[in-house]
Amino acid sequence: MSLKPWSEIARPHKDVLEGTFKQSEFAADITQVATGTAPEEYQNAEKFFSRTYITEGMRLLLISVAQRLAGQSGDPVVQLQTAFGGGKTHTMLAVYHLASRKVSTDKLMGIPPVLDEAGITELPTARMAVIDGIQLSPSQVRTYGSTTVNTLWGELAWQLLGEEGYALVADSDRDGTSPGKESLKQLLTRAAPCVILVDELVAYIRQLELGKQYKGGTFDSNISFIQALTEALKAVPNAILLASLPESELEVGGTMGQRTLNSLEKYFARVESVWKPVGSSEAFEIVRRRLFESSGERAEVEGISRQFSDFYRQNAEKFPVETQSNEYYDRLCSSYPIHPEVFDRLYEDWSTLDKFQRTRGVLQYMAIVIHRLWNDGNRDALIMPGSLPLDDANVRNKSIHYLPQGWEPVIEKEVDGPRSVPADIDGHHTLFGGVQAARRTARTIFLGSAPSTQAEMIRGVQTERILLGSVQPGQTIGVFEDVLKRLRDRLHYLYAEQDRYWLDTKPNLRREMESRKQNISERDDVIPLLEDRVGQFFRGQNHQFSGIHVFRSSADVPDDYGTGPRLVVLPLDAGYSRTETNQAYGQAEKILRNRGEQPRQKQNRLLFLAPDFDVVGRLKEQTRIYLAWRSIVTDIENGTLNQDLSHLKQSERSRDAAGQSLGQLIRETWKWLMAPVESFVKGRPELSWEVVTVPPTAPYLVKSIEEKLREEEWLVYEWSPIHLRKVLSDWYLKDGVTEISALKVWQDSCHYLYLPRLVNDQVFRNAIAQGVESEDYFGFASGKEGDRYLGFSFGRTRLLT
Repeated sequence: MSLKPWSEIARPHKDVLEGTFKQSEFAADITQVATGTAPEEYQNAEKFFSRTYITEGMRLLLISVAQRLAGQSGDPVVQLQTAFGGGKTHTMLAVYHLASRKVSTDKLMGIPPVLDEAGITELPTARMAVIDGIQLSPSQVRTYGSTTVNTLWGELAWQLLGEEGYALVADSDRDGTSPGKESLKQLLTRAAPCVILVDELVAYIRQLELGKQYKGGTFDSNISFIQALTEALKAVPNAILLASLPESELEVGGTMGQRTLNSLEKYFARVESVWKPVGSSEAFEIVRRRLFESSGERAEVEGISRQFSDFYRQNAEKFPVETQSNEYYDRLCSSYPIHPEVFDRLYEDWSTLDKFQRTRGVLQYMAIVIHRLWNDGNRDALIMPGSLPLDDANVRNKSIHYLPQGWEPVIEKEVDGPRSVPADIDGHHTLFGGVQAARRTARTIFLGSAPSTQAEMIRGVQTERILLGSVQPGQTIGVFEDVLKRLRDRLHYLYAEQDRYWLDTKPNLRREMESRKQNISERDDVIPLLEDRVGQFFRGQNHQFSGIHVFRSSADVPDDYGTGPRLVVLPLDAGYSRTETNQAYGQAEKILRNRGEQPRQKQNRLLFLAPDFDVVGRLKEQTRIYLAWRSIVTDIENGTLNQDLSHLKQSERSRDAAGQSLGQLIRETWKWLMAPVESFVKGRPELSWEVVTVPPTAPYLVKSIEEKLREEEWLVYEWSPIHLRKVLSDWYLKDGVTEISALKVWQDSCHYLYLPRLVNDQVFRNAIAQGVESEDYFGFASGKEGDRYLGFSFGRTRLLT
């Protein structure tokens, strides 16, 4: 079953679709609504509720407000305290439109069930007062006809009852002193049923310096007013106050702001009901309702969600454990066409940023993203972290707006854009480019890691979450795992620690590594290191070679019989290839035929291990990478390179990883085992080479080589008398010759490439000992005097010494 693109199922609202939305419109303004100057979607109660998802918290609040206005019960004071952008003002607007009754409640989407639950058949129309601490100033008066209003209590009285109300607090307003509880109780009783909405109260009061008199009163008189107002509200059963208090330090605003908040919380705590409007699980519907006209037919949404859920379950080891539950399937349905991982990252990670305003921030960000994706004809099944079009200037600018400086070049070069590294990887590899694997992976890492800071104990996005944000059903997970490794190796601002990846504005020293790599000498640095590393594979291991000679010249390889054959490991410039590009034969033959300037006698004692011509280039590169990282670690440790502890640890991990890769690549490189042989052509010996591969994954290289030599019978560990008899017949006991020196036969087997290559002379001795037990092969004598054989053995066992 194919995955239908989200753009063919869901449809955004017109303003999102056409890009005519204004970012400011996602920020509701209670004063604009009260004065009739708000955008239509906020001003018109019917339109407002059509785009508003009534969360569980909002439902309970509206029930309480309705019951309070009807005089039944309900809390007199409700404090709305959430993080920046958490939906406080939006909630006040819902209360405003419900209580002001400018539109019949049956036309307000979602309200009739609320009133039914509240047990109210007829909701009375309430008087409204909106106190906005941002709009009002302690130093400026407001004039309404012939009345001049100075303070918050004067403003409250005027809004509720006009001149009649103001008269009740006129003296206190002119003096800047708080009216008493009884005066406020009288005001509320006359105005009831009434609703008081107070927004940004801290922003107003924090401007009042201690001990200084303002037209709006003093700090103490304003705090006293709040205390008297909250007490008066308890005595008026159909009056209610909703006040918003900030939760984030950004909104509190300095020392006076914190002092104000502490004082207000103390008095509100006596009577208020704290309510936090938006739960993260409800954010799906809030955002979807505001951004999408329709999310699509239920059957199609469930079908797409089921394919994603099944994909995650079929590959359970690759994805987070929560994706295996039925609850995650429900989340996929609830958030469609946006993937839950987008919401999780924005609400859990980005909302920790001071500038990011939770629900409002998500709305602003996703409106730009959806507009761009729609116009680009995006074909993804869901809008995923990997879908974010960070190459678009508007999306990129909105992303970095919330982040510290320095992110723009990181996004352009290492995340998304026509000249970015991920775009280059996708462009040069069809396997990756077909699914935009590199770009989708880099975008996912950005969304999940950009809000993190160096102060965090654990940074980065786990591989399972990178895959969750990047891969769609039907795509090969391994492709994204492979591209993640490529990004790790190429990106200068990507960090990797164990299973976590993150981007930062500080380079990861890869650029330093690349610079140092260019200055590493092949002759002075690369070859000596490889000589030592290759040698390490043979040290400390038992074997039957007389010697293993790594990168040695012909003069340094002894020409002797030895206790076993000699293995010559050829250098980098002697690469073996099955094609015409074969340097191994020439170099090996030079060592085979000569020892320095002298002809080599014991040629049949040599075997060769050659590097793979096609891998040598990669090996040199990996060696330079390792040496560069090693030098960086050394310089940081001795203070030559000024870096912090985190970069030292990162460099150590990079060095160790490069060293591990180097070891694996060495095994892949020296894999060609070569044995020289000669055969006679037209009566003359002609050299040829037999070549096999040594498995690069075998745990012990020497053991693997010896097993291959035994398997190919290039090295004889046990020699049957019948084979010895054949050698004697073919080369020695013919043309009337009836005897031959055993020593000569042994030495000849070490000299001539057309004879069997024995491990050592004991193999030769054993063959003779077995042969003389029978009369089928040959006889043996320890010596000869004239025509008489000494110590002659034939057909019986005799110990040879």
